[in-house]
Amino acid sequence: MTANALPNASPAAVHDALRQMLAVLEAERQALAGLDLDAIVGTTRDKDRLCGTLDEVGEGLGAGQLDEECRGMLDAARRLNEVNRQVRNIVAANVSRRLNALTGSAQLYRIPAGYAMGAGRG
Repeated sequence: MTANALPNASPAAVHDALRQMLAVLEAERQALAGLDLDAIVGTTRDKDRLCGTLDEVGEGLGAGQLDEECRGMLDAARRLNEVNRQVRNIVAANVSRRLNALTGSAQLYRIPAGYAMGAGRG
């Protein structure tokens, strides 16, 4: 352990935090699908807390110290977070469209054509 490494900076701690993050991201997806505002707010708080935990436990570890399972969880978390971000944007665009239809106002912003499809490329 280096002098700057935290005592809890271990691959096992990172694994645990990533498992929790994956569960929270899945819960967020479910909350977004159900438009459950309380659950959305709760998962936002959980994600913020877990980001702090990941910063803390991962501070003493380099990318080379993460095993294949951990790298796989990181990749899965990135993908889930991106999907959830796109869903949030789609919900926001739908709300905007409905409000604009009620008021007869011009649309403030538009989702580019093929936006939701863009994440599936690669």
